[in-house]
Parts: sequence; structure tokens; C-alpha cells
Amino acid sequence: MAGLAEPIAVGVEEEFHVVDAGTRHLVPRAQVLLERLPEDRFTHELQRSVVEANSRPFVRLEDLGHDLTALRRTVIRAADGAGLGIAAAGTVPLVDLEALKISPDPRYEQMLADYQLLTREQLICGTQVHAEVADRDLAVAVAHRLAPWLPPLLALSTSSPYWVGSDTGYAGYRPLVWQRWPTAGPVAAFSSAAEYDRVVDELVRSGVISDPGMVYFDVRPSAHVPTVELRLCDACPLVSDIVLIAGLFRALVARELEAIAAGTGGRVRLEMVRAATWRAARSGLEGALVDPADGLPRPAAEVVRDMVAGLRPQLEETGDWELVTSLAEEALARGSSAARQRAAFARAGRLSDVVDLVLAETRSEEWETAFGGPSPRMRTGLLDGYAAVGDEVVIEGTVREPYQPVLRVLDRLGARGLRAREERRDRHQREHGMTFPVEGEDERRILPFDLVPRLVPPAEWEGLRRALPQRVRALEAFLHDVYGERRVIADGVLPAWVVEESPGYREAGRRVPREAVRCAVAGLDLVRDEVGRWTVLEDNLRVPSGLGYAVANRRLTAEVLPELVPGPGFADPAGALRLLRETLEAAGGGGSPSLAVVSAGPGDSAFYEHRMLAEELGAVLVGPADLEVRDGRVAAAGRPVDVLYRRIDTDELLAAPAGEAILDAVERSALVLANAPGNGVADDKSLYRYVPRLIEYYLGEQPLIGNVTTYLCRDPEDRREVLDRLAELVVKPVDGFGGQGVVIGPDASPRELREVRGRILADPDRWVAQETVRLSTHPVFDGERLSPRVVDLRAFVCLGETAQVPPAALTRVAPADSMIVNSSQGGGAKDTWLPEGE
Repeated sequence: MAGLAEPIAVGVEEEFHVVDAGTRHLVPRAQVLLERLPEDRFTHELQRSVVEANSRPFVRLEDLGHDLTALRRTVIRAADGAGLGIAAAGTVPLVDLEALKISPDPRYEQMLADYQLLTREQLICGTQVHAEVADRDLAVAVAHRLAPWLPPLLALSTSSPYWVGSDTGYAGYRPLVWQRWPTAGPVAAFSSAAEYDRVVDELVRSGVISDPGMVYFDVRPSAHVPTVELRLCDACPLVSDIVLIAGLFRALVARELEAIAAGTGGRVRLEMVRAATWRAARSGLEGALVDPADGLPRPAAEVVRDMVAGLRPQLEETGDWELVTSLAEEALARGSSAARQRAAFARAGRLSDVVDLVLAETRSEEWETAFGGPSPRMRTGLLDGYAAVGDEVVIEGTVREPYQPVLRVLDRLGARGLRAREERRDRHQREHGMTFPVEGEDERRILPFDLVPRLVPPAEWEGLRRALPQRVRALEAFLHDVYGERRVIADGVLPAWVVEESPGYREAGRRVPREAVRCAVAGLDLVRDEVGRWTVLEDNLRVPSGLGYAVANRRLTAEVLPELVPGPGFADPAGALRLLRETLEAAGGGGSPSLAVVSAGPGDSAFYEHRMLAEELGAVLVGPADLEVRDGRVAAAGRPVDVLYRRIDTDELLAAPAGEAILDAVERSALVLANAPGNGVADDKSLYRYVPRLIEYYLGEQPLIGNVTTYLCRDPEDRREVLDRLAELVVKPVDGFGGQGVVIGPDASPRELREVRGRILADPDRWVAQETVRLSTHPVFDGERLSPRVVDLRAFVCLGETAQVPPAALTRVAPADSMIVNSSQGGGAKDTWLPEGE
């Protein structure tokens, strides 16, 4: 977790009992299943009767639910073909201890030799939740501070009332079995990760445990991934309960991280935690729990509801409030799995009925309906062979619910129908001039446009609507400062060379009046990684294109696929044009200032957008040579201009015959130039690394959206790391644009890597490198079926008295086997459906 404002990804390790479908007894046949299951998602455990499934990490709880659902579907399908059943519960009641053996693994065999009966009786299954905390010192501190809040999570999971054929009287007997290990229980307070690791090393040296993996604290810093790991909970028959526990655990982690940053909170009394844990195992949801707030006994439902309410700020921040509160109320209404198991036994006095209940709940349609399973389940031949990790539409073969209506339309059309619509699309684009020139080609190309729309989830878009204005406000403050007093340099926040050597710095920027808005329209290139986290990849503050294309793409969809025009709940992108006009008019002093759009003309690759925006804004479209200055006023085609919306490079505009006079008019406030000259200093690749600092410096706020980790090749230490890891990183020229000069290490040939190494060594100041982000993918129609392609999103911010995000964004699509989305490199675009704002 790079900062407290960034969403925390969560993942789950889920253990399943393997039972004989006929006898309902636990059987040592996990290996039979593992031979049929994907090895990257399933593994063995200590007992041969247990299979473990590993979800991928996700930011959205709904995505986690989808993934867990798909994993269960996969293991249940394998079990059905082998006469076996899959039971997700802490224990199952029908067990023959003598028939069960541990897995043939040297580590497990050593554990059996050391721990004897304790090892053999671990016929238990748990749910382990990982919450991302990249800083290991923080992870150690959080693990201790979480301890009082874990017993209510255990109570929500309790599913182990029976042990070796007997009712234990406990709702969760598994924790009592588990806590017989010498390192189980709550974790103590440590001053640092180093101290924690020293204690773990001492435990290993003592011979009591054989390796660090045997540290079985209720919650611990993971030994193999940058997370804190909750290990206390029983396995849960219902996926919805796992999602609930994961959402609450993440919120607890976020709250403790905030408390650590604020310097509040402290050590925990572990004696009370042990007592509260015992009480949760004994009572489940049907009795009293120890309230973590005051240490007093209270009804379980009251404790759970109070805990959820106390986490509301963190749950709302991640968009989980409605889902978690709904799942919590459902869990409280149906009671614990332990209570349901006892009710099943009471009906006829048969333990086999208890196993049947757990088997049924493990495969029930409740979780499938909630998280995209087969009731209803979207199937289409267009998705045959479709497979991509981190896809926004398809997860483990399941179409996410919001996309099911879209896929139904596409399925009805089929490949032949979609090809016919593509022909209609191409004709419409040529008739309306939606084309661009390519150097060396006589014929203009149509803009590549894919028919499958992209939907941005409401909670994610709401987060972006908060985060992006913050970033642009900070960059606007930087531009005013850098062309003024340069306090940011004097205060040591930014090295002077970032400004003085920036290829985007222009002295003309000093002639812009102090009160003017320098960046009326910003475009920010965003990527969504495979866990669902959004990150800013680039800032565009000079002449960002794409807002007009975003509107045009909706109109193109309506023309060629009217069945797919979004209905209520989605924003009309035409509102972006109204906001753009209002922003430009406000920059001109309000009223009805005269607007003009200055373009390089038909030879510009974005000329279609220039022409379209001029028409929509009621502005005159001009080239630099068409501008003149009369009596101190800028005019175009004989018409006075108050606001010049610049869609050409500053140097090209100022090189025109009236360039110097135009700059004089800007300096006298006789003309507003949107965007201002010299804005390139704020969007080059070197400054990008410092934007989080600028947000803290100018706004006194923590960044609400993160950067990709960036290395400056001019720095000797950074350069050494870049050269050592060229095959892993993305290398970019500092002043590059349009994907030009970018080398993606994992996809580069040995020759390309040698060449970029030489260029870095020859001129290190010109290069930066970034960590490779595993980008999300989205289906495109490839002529026969749907195939996954990498996508990004260019979102916009209009800046005046306030900073606002227009209801339009441009999704760009990379060609097959590429991560570069720019049209100049063969990329295309999609219609982007955004949720309605407030």
C-alpha cells in the first residue's frame, strides 16, 4: 500500500474438506482432485483430506466474490466426477482418524514426527484473508492492534460444532484445535519488523518450530506476500460470509493504518483477546460476545452491528458500505453455520444430514446468484477460449453481472451480425470524417473503434471523481509557482533541475497573468491493474485530446448498435461539451465571450475532434496563420476572439506571424489562452515522480490516487537499478508522447534491450523507467469472437473556480499482444459508459 488513500487489495485462501459422496466421511483423496485442478489456483495442505484454493487479490469485494465462486465451481466439478463432495466448514462430523494420513511432503512428515497426535488431529479447515500492507513495519504494528476486533469475525465464521462424531458444545471448535500449536494465538506488540523477525528466528532456533511458516498467530505479517493475514476464522459454507469477513477485515486494517499515521491507539491486552476469542468460539452468533470497545459481554448481533457502524468511514471510502451492511444483516438473520448444522441434526439425529447441509451450502445457488454464478449465468460462443487474468468483463469464465445485458445483445447478433455492424461503422466514420492521416500513407485511416462498450463501476468512478481534481489543482498551483516565485524549489520540495532542464518549460509562461487559469482542461491517463486499483500513468496539461472523441464514440454506438445505447443510471457524455464550454467562458470572464479553436488543420491527426469541438462550442475553427491582432484585440476571420482554445503546440502557435502579438494580448489579459503556454513543465515524465509531493506541499493533503513507481535515469543509483532490470521495466523518453520511444522490457527483444541500454548510457537525462503494471483487459471483437486486449482510460478535469470531472472519458485499446494504446501505434477506442454523478 503506497499511501493510506490507496485502496487495499484483499485475497483469500480457502480450505475445503474432501468427503465421500456416498458415506459422507472425510476421505484422504485430495490428490485425486489436485490432479484435475489448475496448480496455480489449488494446492495440498497438511491433511490428505483437504484441498486449498487461492483467490487472486482484488480491490472490489464483488470481484473477490466472483473469483471465490469460480474456484468453488471448479473444485466441485472435479469432485462430482470422482464421487466426492466438497465441504467448506471448520470441521465435518464423520471422521475415521485411523484412515486419514498426512500429505506426503517432507515438511509435513517432520511436523508429524515432532508434534504427533497434534498433527494427526488437524482435520480442520479455515478461511485466511490477506489484506495488502506493503510496509512490513506497518504490517507488524497493525497485526497486534487488530487483535481485539478479530473475535467478532470468528463468530461470523463459526462452522465447527462437531468433532469426531460428537457435538462439542462450541460453535467453533476448530480454533481450540488450532490453538494447541505452540505459536498460535494473538500476536504481541513489536517495535519493528526487524524485532518481529528476530523473535521468529529465535523460535526456529529453539527447535520448537521448524520454519517461519509455522508461526500460526491469529493475524500475522505474511511470510511470502506483502500483506497481513487473518488466520483465525473457520472455513465458511457461504461465499457471502467470506466476502463479509474480507470487507470487515480490510476496513479494520485501514482504520488501524490511519490510527498509526495519526499517532493514536496503542498496545492491546492479550489476556482479554484470548478470553474474547474463547467466547466467540463458544457462542458464535447465538450468544454473547466480548465487546471490543469496552470489554463487556453483549449480544453478538449488537457487537457485530456496532463494529460495522464504527467502520463506516473506511467502508464508504472503498465503496463497500452498502454491500457489507447488507451481508452483515443477512448473516445475523440466518445465524451461524454451527446453529444451522445443529438444526439439521436435530431433525432426524443423523450426522450425515449435517454433512449434506454443508455440502449443499458449499455449492448453493445463493452465492452463485450474488456473485455471478450460473443462476443466471451468461453463456455465449463469442467467449469460447476467452482467458485473461484481471479482465474487467470475464472472471474465471463468468460474465460479470453488469455486462450480461451487453453480452446478450452481442450474442444475439453473433459474429456475422457484428461484422455487418462493423461495416456500417466504417461507412459512417468515412462519411463523417472520423479519420486521421498516417505518415507515408496516401489514404487516411478511420479511427479504430471496437463495438464492445466499457462500463466503469459506480464506486470506482466516484473515487476517480474525487481523486483527479485534487491532482490537477496541485499541478495548477505548481504552474503558478514555477512561473512565479518558485517556492517549491526554495523549500527543497523539488530539485531545481526538474524545472530548469524540463523540455516543456517555456519563458512565455511567465507572461501569463497571475490570476489566469493555466490549465483549463487536463487529460489524465489512467490504468486499472489486475487487482482493480486505478493509477495515474501520465498527466497531459498542454493540449490533451480525446474529450470530443469520447462524445463521438457514444454517437457512433447509437448509429451502428442502437440496441446498446445505455439507459438510466448512465451519464450522457454530451454533458462534457457543456462543461467544456462553461469552463472556457468562465476563463474569459463570464458572459458570452467569443471562442475560437486553433488547429494545425487537416494534417493534424486529431483534426476531426478539432472540427467537431468548434461546431459544438459555437467557436470559430482557425489555423495559426488565420489569427491577427487589431487594435490590441486578437481576431480570427474578422471576428474578435476572447478565448483561444489551443489545440496545437505552443511553439507552433507563437511561430505564426501574429505569435508575439498574441502573447502580448495574453499578458494584457486581452486574450485567454487555454491552455497556457509552458504547461509542458508540469507533465513531463521527470516531474511525474514528484506529483505526490506536490499534492502534499500545495494542498496539505495525502494523494487520493497513486503513481507508478518511477526511476530517473539521471540519478546514478536509479540508473544502476534500471540497467540491472531493463527486462522488467518500461523505459520512456522524458519528453515522449503518443507511445513513441517506449520500450516495454518484458515484451522487448534482446536487440531492443541492448539499444535502449545504449541510449540510456549515452544520454541518461533523457530517460525514465517505470515498474511494469499488469493492466486490466477488456473484450474486443476480433472478427470471429471476443478476445482480451489491454485498455487504459483518459479522464478529464475542467478547471475554473472549482475542478470538475466531465461525464465523458476515452477508453483506448491496445492492439493484440501489445500494451501501447496510442492510435499512432495501432491502438483503438471504445464507448465508455460512466455512471451518473450527483
